[in-house]
Amino acid sequence: MTAFPVTPVPPADLPATLGALRAAGHPYRTVKRELRDNLLARLRDGRPRFAGIVGYDDTVLPEVERALLAGHDMVLLGERGQGKTRLIRSLVTLLDEWTPVIADSVLNEHPLHPVTPASRALVVEAGDDLPVGWLHRSMRYGEKLATPDTSVGDLIGDVDPIRLAQGRVLGDPETIHFGLVPRTNRGIFAVNELPDLAERIQVALLNVLEERDIQVRGYQLRLPLDLLLVVSANPEDYTNRGRIITPLKDRFGAEIRTHYPTDLELELELIRQEADLVAEVPEHVLEVLARFARAVRGSPSVDPRSGVSARFAIAAAETVAAAALRRAGLLAASREGHEVQTPVARVGDAVSVTSTLRGKVEFESGEEGRETEILGHLLRTATAETFRARLAGLDLSGFTALVDDGKTIETGELVPAAELLRQVGTVPGLAKVLERLGIGDAPSLGQAAAAVEFVLEGLHLNRRLGKDMTDSGRTRYGGRD
Repeated sequence: MTAFPVTPVPPADLPATLGALRAAGHPYRTVKRELRDNLLARLRDGRPRFAGIVGYDDTVLPEVERALLAGHDMVLLGERGQGKTRLIRSLVTLLDEWTPVIADSVLNEHPLHPVTPASRALVVEAGDDLPVGWLHRSMRYGEKLATPDTSVGDLIGDVDPIRLAQGRVLGDPETIHFGLVPRTNRGIFAVNELPDLAERIQVALLNVLEERDIQVRGYQLRLPLDLLLVVSANPEDYTNRGRIITPLKDRFGAEIRTHYPTDLELELELIRQEADLVAEVPEHVLEVLARFARAVRGSPSVDPRSGVSARFAIAAAETVAAAALRRAGLLAASREGHEVQTPVARVGDAVSVTSTLRGKVEFESGEEGRETEILGHLLRTATAETFRARLAGLDLSGFTALVDDGKTIETGELVPAAELLRQVGTVPGLAKVLERLGIGDAPSLGQAAAAVEFVLEGLHLNRRLGKDMTDSGRTRYGGRD
């Protein structure tokens, strides 16, 4: 059964009329003043300002904070998968939890600052008895993905023919069905991928940003809209689908460039935070995937203008975990009467991501047909780098001695952990390997098997073990020859 978000219920002690609101001393503040005050309060108290945003503490977030303190509308510019939308949505947490509105106002008008003629007349008529409603900050956010079919009516509004048919005069504000931007009055409105919006439609946002009025069907309404406008865009030299028109770009107070995680630890932190893992994925396997994503971004075979989304590494971790869960399911029949342990991913499970995730990467035109091969090479490079980083300096001769005299060790997607460990037996140096990998003194069968397979693959990539595939699809490690 699908769970739908529940609209928060305002506390019962909030003022219910305009008179009670005035008696409580509630002040009117613009959205930008509200954001500035609340951000300053968090800065002074040392409280978190942007929950769930990883890797931007010293780069992007200070620029966002300066823009908010200055009261500037913003453009977030960056490649796909850099968290632009998540950052924009997190701004809502800087609004007051509850704000008063004129009851049933389409534009969320403040009782102390009505903007439409009808609301102003209502305030005069009702006086202190004017009913006051309360709007939660989660309802003060509007968002539109810019698409070529977006119209001025979608964003700003259009004449409602039904209201005209009821006898109202063309030019009466009551004849307008307001669009998304006015309906987000006293909130934050976001436009994602703004360059995809037709230039003639972008023109409709000019007055919203500067004069704060709107124009519909040839007549102008002076509505002092109160909102923060934030847009996201990919670099124009990549999209080639459009651009932000110069007059509109000039009206934004800040253009902030986003980026991918700047170092490996931030990449890992992002994967840990975002990936929904259905099985245990050891830290060394996550590190392989993080290094893999960074290697793909830096590859000359990949179009650097398109970027490689942070979702690439997240999806890779989820795929590897799913491979471990699939193995556990397929092997369940052979485990009847035995305790089924938590599935644990191995480095060999990562091979599957080279085919399933290649659609997330845009390659240079000359690499057509070699996509899986390129990703496979980069994955092997990431595995070798992780092996050296994690196990450098350890004596691993006990593992190479396992294949002396022509003996081989078989592993693979459907090889149970117990079978792999039985082939290996007691290996000198395994305890040190487990310690370096952070697995601990009492590993499960799956954790121990994951460590052993990582060592075998690392030794192969460093040319200390041979490797081939059996007819049944298993991986066989043996002597270098």
